[in-house]
Amino acid sequence: MSISHRLPVHTAVATAIVLLSTACSSPDSAGRDTTVAAGNSAGALNIAVTADSGETHLTNIRQITNGGENAEAYFSQDGQWLTFQSTRDGNTCDQQYTMRVDGTELTKVSVGGKTTCGWFLPGSNRLFFSSTHAADSACPPRPDPSKGYVWGIDKYDMYTVDRDGKNLTRLTNYGTYTAEGILSPDGKRIVFTSLKDGDLDIYTMNVDGTDVKRLTTTPGYDGGPWWSPDGTKIVYRAWHYDNPEDLKAYQDLLKQGMIRPNRMELFVMNADGSDQRQITTLGGANFGPSWTPDGQRVIFSSNHKNPRSRNFDLYIVNLDGSNLEQVTTNGEFDGFPMFSPDGKQLIWASNRGALKEGDTNLFIADWKN
Repeated sequence: MSISHRLPVHTAVATAIVLLSTACSSPDSAGRDTTVAAGNSAGALNIAVTADSGETHLTNIRQITNGGENAEAYFSQDGQWLTFQSTRDGNTCDQQYTMRVDGTELTKVSVGGKTTCGWFLPGSNRLFFSSTHAADSACPPRPDPSKGYVWGIDKYDMYTVDRDGKNLTRLTNYGTYTAEGILSPDGKRIVFTSLKDGDLDIYTMNVDGTDVKRLTTTPGYDGGPWWSPDGTKIVYRAWHYDNPEDLKAYQDLLKQGMIRPNRMELFVMNADGSDQRQITTLGGANFGPSWTPDGQRVIFSSNHKNPRSRNFDLYIVNLDGSNLEQVTTNGEFDGFPMFSPDGKQLIWASNRGALKEGDTNLFIADWKN
């Protein structure tokens, strides 16, 4: 998996192996009605799921995938389509898929390697995502275990493709980690994370790959950027080093194509990179931020209540770090939230109700303020 939005899932699993015996609940204990919704197209999954106690913002929850690792599902601008990454169909690492929000018309759009971070271009007929297939058509090897607990920084570049998987075109050609792309609300620019200048920093570029601008320069990890609904701000996650020895260790690992998991906090900046400021000081791993529809608050995933656990929940917070509110309360992982374009629904990935250890599925709920 990439060091993009899904990093903390593996952090949680690795640091809480003792909890695996209780990780999987049965369909009944998850509060699920496993009958496929009446009138749904053949093959589409639409399982009703009962909200956990305290999940007052979430109503009419539906599970729309079943089995494997499915995550980073993001809406098209018209709200009719999703693109997401998945290990389904026997894949040993993530491939990129599209489907309608009701689970129909599932299509694989990637061609090999490992993929991450898809997003629809305007019109919903074409999208971009990141893939390692130019470096190797096979899944990238795992990092050297002698280095301890580290993640590989895989050689992603960005590609565009039609929604049906045709007309794949390379967008960037850096030959190093370039991923985590999100389209601006006006459809003109992409914000993304790249190692192209020797550190993990945030950049923007036109949708054709021109006019690349670097926004962050502080040594350390900056990533997971997401435009505000009005396009004037970008929220992101970051970890910077006060201790020179820790910074050197981070930089030495980068040169070997690896990174060691660390604490992450949330930051916000103007779309031109100015006025960079930290939002959270929660501790633990805070990641996968996006915005509430009014652009006044940020929704994200965190394990700050127990930083060594696998239990990540969704939270909402003001841009000054105040009024922190917990959205999910399930005892498993919840992450990668995104509101639908009309603000009426929330999609996210969760381990809740998993039938097999390690399964991560996609859920959609109606949002109640």
